[in-house]
Amino acid sequence: MNNYYKQKLEEGEQYQDFVVEKLYEIGLPIISYSSKKYQYQIGENKCGFEIKFDNNINKTGNVYIEIAEKSDKKNKNYVASGIYRNDNTWLYIIGNYERIYIFSKKHLRIVKERKQFKQVKTATSIGVIIPIKYAEDFLAIKIIEV
Repeated sequence: MNNYYKQKLEEGEQYQDFVVEKLYEIGLPIISYSSKKYQYQIGENKCGFEIKFDNNINKTGNVYIEIAEKSDKKNKNYVASGIYRNDNTWLYIIGNYERIYIFSKKHLRIVKERKQFKQVKTATSIGVIIPIKYAEDFLAIKIIEV
């Protein structure tokens, strides 16, 4: 595992803990799985919530919805992730330390498949860029202001 991936993983795990605390405060307790075995076989948690950190929302005015990833840019193939990971996820939670967005995984897949928004590919990720205004007005099931 390279240093960039480790850093991003640590940032994501810290954000996930932050979101777990915020959801608990509004009555949504999450039981997370810590082992890779359960995370891959079932999902990140018992509730079926996928939690992602997007530190660039304020800078870009967009939310980045990942669909595939590589742990290292040297890997040949991307693997399904985010809204295309085959697990128990039905809610996709993404945001930063100011605002948390809760989306339906099903609706995000529909938006992606309609090719309404730009798809981008980096050395380690493939995703769809959705303008935050559209996300707030039409897609978000709930927005939590922190």
